[in-house]
Amino acid sequence: MRGKTIRIIGIDPGLRRTGWGVLETDGVRLSFVACGLVTSDAEAPLAYRLRELYEGLAGVIAAHAPQEAAVEETFVNKDARATLKLGQARGMALLAPARKGLPVAEYPPNLVKKTVTGTGHGEKRQIAAMIGFLLPKARFESADEADALAIAICHASHRRSALAAAAAGARGEARWAP
Repeated sequence: MRGKTIRIIGIDPGLRRTGWGVLETDGVRLSFVACGLVTSDAEAPLAYRLRELYEGLAGVIAAHAPQEAAVEETFVNKDARATLKLGQARGMALLAPARKGLPVAEYPPNLVKKTVTGTGHGEKRQIAAMIGFLLPKARFESADEADALAIAICHASHRRSALAAAAAGARGEARWAP
């Protein structure tokens, strides 16, 4: 059933490169709006890199005016330092839309992949191919941009149940920041 058009930003957090993708959905159709990368200077101190990510995302949000945001949850890998840095970058990805008053949903990587490719272990090229199919006007140059669009698509697909869970105060696969 078609409804009001909602603009969603999907964010794929990373300390070097944070991918972002904006789309619109009316509950049935998806329309590509824009995508890109926010980068940080690898030579700068961590605090300044995090500021670059936050300010870059805040600028993207101001420019594209999304109404809802979705951020990929952090996966834990064997390198504890890398996981901690990713977690800090993810904090900026959560903070930027929250500071603008947007509801922010979080989705695990396997759910994003399953929503877009049909399998929870889809490869990067499968995700990129499905983004091209689902959003034929999308033009992206990196896997980070494709992943961000996949996160936005995942949210478009699951947002009704996520909104219901948020309204009921329930905790599920998608958690919302007020």
